[in-house]
Amino acid sequence: MTYVYLLQSPKTKQIYIGFTEDLKRRFNEHQQLQKHKGWRLIYYEAYLRREDAVKREQMLKHYGNAKQSLLKRLEASLKDCDPLEGVE
Repeated sequence: MTYVYLLQSPKTKQIYIGFTEDLKRRFNEHQQLQKHKGWRLIYYEAYLRREDAVKREQMLKHYGNAKQSLLKRLEASLKDCDPLEGVE
């Protein structure tokens, strides 16, 4: 499996989009980076083929309407989250 994932900064609400074959490991790596420490995993998609995940990641990064459409779908979920969850 290959995963496309979104992280969000609890302070600035900035979104990071990436892909990986090991979501748990990659999330932990992000938590070790000072610039992503405390960021939350807000969404992921799983793909059987790596090529499909790469295409989806590129679509979300380079076509604003794809990203905005996804964030619109997640709007209610993101409002329910504690913005300081995970912050030490």
